Amino acid sequence: MMLPLYALVVLIWGSTWIALKMQLGSVPIEISIAYRFGLAALVLFAWLVLSRQWKVPRGPAVPRVLAQGLCLFSLNFVCFMHASETLTSGLAAVVFSSASIWNALLARLLYGRRLTPHVLAGSSLGLAGLVILFWPELAQGQHASWQGLAWALGGTLCFSCGNMLSASLQNLGYKPLQTNAWGMLAGTLLLVIYALMAGLPWTFDTRPGYTAALLYLALPGSVIAFTAYLTLVGRLGPEKAAYATVLFPIVALNISAMVEGYAWTGSGLLGLALVMAGNVLVFKPPRWMAGLALQKS
Repeated sequence: MMLPLYALVVLIWGSTWIALKMQLGSVPIEISIAYRFGLAALVLFAWLVLSRQWKVPRGPAVPRVLAQGLCLFSLNFVCFMHASETLTSGLAAVVFSSASIWNALLARLLYGRRLTPHVLAGSSLGLAGLVILFWPELAQGQHASWQGLAWALGGTLCFSCGNMLSASLQNLGYKPLQTNAWGMLAGTLLLVIYALMAGLPWTFDTRPGYTAALLYLALPGSVIAFTAYLTLVGRLGPEKAAYATVLFPIVALNISAMVEGYAWTGSGLLGLALVMAGNVLVFKPPRWMAGLALQKS
């Protein structure tokens, strides 16, 4: 079952970046995200009722579901939609692919898992790749590039925090379908409360492109892909599940090249290669490096 789940996640999430871009416009970002996860939550709750899997979070699960809603189903996408205002969808996906490194670091911080040599080496490669990829803009001091990169990194960290929360909820006996439904509801309510407090206008963009992007993000992008991905988190752990993000940039950058006119450059290809190599190294170290890690343990 692992390969089909990985394929679903890579193909769907690799193509959602351009849909996120299509959501930008007259509707405030926070309200667009509330529409997305409100619709996705309704679909998931309907499925839980029909399949008799309804389960209300209780005890220690309640604050974790609320935190998951904040990290995974609201702040994460607020950050990435703001990043998409100044970055192409493909570049935002490349930054997001560093989630595997964030997951490894958070696993160290939260669960005390030792950072092995291949994780440190992969993290260094990934960081170097991001610097090379963005260097032409950053070297010119372009404020938009710095701002977009910061938003994307913040969104990736929120996503990784959500991974850890999902893993802990599954350890408590909750299925991803159940935690996703309640987490998406929590994220939607948090966004609605923020929108009301900030006085954001409740509008809807009637353009076919906006509606199509909303439906794609809510159904395949949220209901299917999040369930598949968080199932991987529960079965393999947050670190290995995030290996799927290694392939996102290939799908996203090719779509960006066709739709947004993203131009491949030598430094861009080198940066992408280093980011992907760093992610691969985190999970599939060479034998000599894996042996070194075993000796130190």
